[in-house]
Amino acid sequence: LTNYYVNAVENQDHKPPTSTSLLNFMKFPITGSVQTYNRTSFCPDSASTGTAIATGNKTATGILGMDESCEKSYETIAEKLKKQLGYKIGMITSVNVNHATPGAFYAHQPSRKNYYEIGLDLIKSQFNYFAGGGLRDPIGKDENQPNLYELAKGQGYQVIRSNQDQYQWDANHENIMVIGESLYDSDTLAYEIDRKKDDWKLSDYVEQGIQLLDNDTGFFMMVEGGKIDWACHANDAATMIHEVLAFEDGISKAIEFYNKHPEETLILVTADHESGGLTIGYAATEYETHLENYENQKISFEQFNREYVESYKKEKTDFLHILNDVANLFGLTVEQGAKRTKNEYMILSLEECEQLKEAYELTLYPEKKNASIDYLKYGNYEPITMEILHILNHKSGIDFSTYAHTGLPVPVYALGVMQCEFRGSYDNTDIYRKLANIMGIQ
Repeated sequence: LTNYYVNAVENQDHKPPTSTSLLNFMKFPITGSVQTYNRTSFCPDSASTGTAIATGNKTATGILGMDESCEKSYETIAEKLKKQLGYKIGMITSVNVNHATPGAFYAHQPSRKNYYEIGLDLIKSQFNYFAGGGLRDPIGKDENQPNLYELAKGQGYQVIRSNQDQYQWDANHENIMVIGESLYDSDTLAYEIDRKKDDWKLSDYVEQGIQLLDNDTGFFMMVEGGKIDWACHANDAATMIHEVLAFEDGISKAIEFYNKHPEETLILVTADHESGGLTIGYAATEYETHLENYENQKISFEQFNREYVESYKKEKTDFLHILNDVANLFGLTVEQGAKRTKNEYMILSLEECEQLKEAYELTLYPEKKNASIDYLKYGNYEPITMEILHILNHKSGIDFSTYAHTGLPVPVYALGVMQCEFRGSYDNTDIYRKLANIMGIQ
């Protein structure tokens, strides 16, 4: 999708994508395919799939770094590299640093929702660099526990939480935690489509991490574009595209390092699972796609909810006023020949307006909802927001099958030392085994 979108932006004649429009990691010489199922589901979660990649062991949904009985802990690839080879270790994410995917590389918890306990495991790991979104539940679920940031400082971490200080770190601190100064939904980094100019982006943390971790012995760094997943959960294709492009920028920093150290560097790009069931192709558009429509979207679903929908609900905003916002922010308009949209495919039909009106009513008057029926339409999201996104997706020739994860295989792209090991089709647990074999750890 992103590949085609980039090409559409550059070449308005909508020819099929060429090699020049490929994302940087799609140009890697080796491509593989990975199965993602866990012990309890074909549609797994990040905790179980992250554990599979980090430890080589399948586990049940929701469990981090332990077996499905929650009695046995698995040592992770990152823990082994630090312990056995003296590698420096870094964890970077656009979501919370104690969220499921980064947690899979250092935490051992029966539930991914044990954010405070995962934070304690983070501190205990003594990994050298944590960066991105803030710690979730830093004083516990009941808000009565010792502050995780203060505990981290007590265990030798320099904790940096301002943009000005992010450019500097104290050489006396071996371990550093860098948290974005401006945090948004659930204390995470902003969606790239919403990011303010002064906010650090994912690639900034990657660049800083490489500077901090680079040493003669070696380092291991996990970088997660975590809000790609969140955007797909919400079926927000335009926001997802921006997140993938921000992730690609982070990968470019790793490629720059590889170009300087090609004989001792390996870069892997993959996913722990697929989210949303994204499909290029929708019945109403048949064989056509109009991905250029996404250029009209100016805001993520999250910021739209925060800055507009909350006001709609509070003030019982008139539907016609909402239509004006939909035109300005998403390019969907009832006006023939409107200048706010870039093509004819963004004109709302009478049926689509009626769908928006129905969703508007459910947003302003949630007591009208039918729980089972409306979940299938809107998930747990705001009905008006989801209806806007659905209409935009369908006009663009795109659809999603779910608000959750799917069991689809995910790609693996490899560049560098022993890259050929990652060719072919295999299980996600094999990523760990291949890495352990390449680096010679027990």
